[in-house]
Amino acid sequence: HSGNKRGENMLPQDHSWTPNIDRLAEDGVMLTQHVAAASVCTPSRAAFLTGRYPLRSGMVSSNGYRVVQWTGASGGLPTNETTFAKILKDKGYATGLIGKWHLGLNCDSSNDHCHHPISHGFDHFYGMPFSMMGDCIHWELSEKRAGMEYKLHVCFQIMVFAALTLTAGKLTHLTSGSWTPVIWLTIAAILLSVTSCFIGVLIVHADCFLMRNHTITEQPMHFQRTTPLVLKEVSSFVQRNKHRPFLLFVSFLHVHTPLITTEMFRGKSVHGLYGDNTEEMDWMVGQILDTLDMEGLTNSTLVYFTSDHGGSLEAQLRNNQYGGWNGIYKGGKGMGGWEGGIRVPGIFRWPGVLPAGRVIHEPTSLMDVFPTVVQLGGGEVPQDRVIDGRDLLPLLLGTAQHSDHEFLMHYCENFLHAVRWHQRDGGRLWKVHYTTPVFHPKGAGACYGRGVCPCSGDQVVHHDPPLLFDLSRDPSEAHVLTPDTEPLFHQVMDMVARAVEEHGRTLSPVPLQLDMHGNTWKPWLQPCCGRFPLCWCDREGDPES
Repeated sequence: HSGNKRGENMLPQDHSWTPNIDRLAEDGVMLTQHVAAASVCTPSRAAFLTGRYPLRSGMVSSNGYRVVQWTGASGGLPTNETTFAKILKDKGYATGLIGKWHLGLNCDSSNDHCHHPISHGFDHFYGMPFSMMGDCIHWELSEKRAGMEYKLHVCFQIMVFAALTLTAGKLTHLTSGSWTPVIWLTIAAILLSVTSCFIGVLIVHADCFLMRNHTITEQPMHFQRTTPLVLKEVSSFVQRNKHRPFLLFVSFLHVHTPLITTEMFRGKSVHGLYGDNTEEMDWMVGQILDTLDMEGLTNSTLVYFTSDHGGSLEAQLRNNQYGGWNGIYKGGKGMGGWEGGIRVPGIFRWPGVLPAGRVIHEPTSLMDVFPTVVQLGGGEVPQDRVIDGRDLLPLLLGTAQHSDHEFLMHYCENFLHAVRWHQRDGGRLWKVHYTTPVFHPKGAGACYGRGVCPCSGDQVVHHDPPLLFDLSRDPSEAHVLTPDTEPLFHQVMDMVARAVEEHGRTLSPVPLQLDMHGNTWKPWLQPCCGRFPLCWCDREGDPES
């Protein structure tokens, strides 16, 4: 199901831009209050796989390193964490992950694979161990390259200035001694200049590659064939395992800068490149659903569709918005508490089991998938650790009217920014913000020009008293409630404060995987197909074959 010929006849013909995702929602259950446990990918994905706040596994930082920064870094999902894949594998399921991982790879050597998906319960892995990023194609929107080039250029200028100063001193006899420092400074300046010229290429080779299980298959990636390769891998996995229980996690590389889109979809959307990319992802969803249909698996397969965080408002260049938009919801990716960064789609489809067209407005979390699939697969939720997710099946089936979540915590790195309280007796959903980012420029809805809003320091505001919103009436978080405008103000604040205190007692100190020690590039950890640093190979061949 990877050929372009078939795809050319499957471009959306109606007014819907995402007909396949819409079909999932119409045939299944849609969650309107579905939230991620973090507003950026690495901690959010860790929480999704483990059912636990990322702080519990150490998948956060305290110093601004929000996600795994390099494939050659040592931080990642600890081996003592239990994923739902690991439990279902033990129950006899075939388990596969196709697409993005971004939860670390190695610990002590370039091939120990301590954080690899196979070390976390997946039988089969095909995809990017890192993440799609603008630097993969030397795009103008850069996560790392532009900043590193700037730093290298500054260091180059310092070295050149120092070398020239010493040379002038020697030539005018103002300084004495050997020429050795001048020679070494000159060599250092040349090395910095060369590194600056090639840093973009080095990043592409270091981070933008594909693996099948433990083997690198394509370094760097050929992006125009990645989509058909992914679809081919999905189809192959389903066909191999259609006669046994299987768990397949398809983690799209789409709707993330640099918005890699095949020629079949480029220029098709009225919403520019982001729209093109979204429509291609929707088409891929349709291809996967068609595979289930053709293999006779539709009625026996639970399908779940979501995102790990909201749109990136700062991914903007000139008049083009490349990071998506969040509708009525305030803020976006990287912001600890604002709804735009954590409110995500939530769709479950299981024909004949879950009621089609059901819409649930109760608060739910990506962490709820863990206990839900574990119990559906005949496993047991671990009792030796705190699991923050709650079984969704009663809510999905309609046998329960309310979510088991009364409080949900919203962290930014290891800092608690906000808390939501579902007041069941009054039917209201409160949100308390303790800390919010300072938008830039003043009055904007994001931190433009800064890549992502910070979690701490002088670019956040600590509110005393905290900001209070009634999400059930004000989902846009536009109207701050005060004791004068909300009679329940002090009751809400007291209830949430007690919940935060109780939650704090359940936390245990663990190493922070994303702090500088675990999130710095280490050459001995760099996966390399060939001799380092000339990492190159192409073992994919033609995906059409």
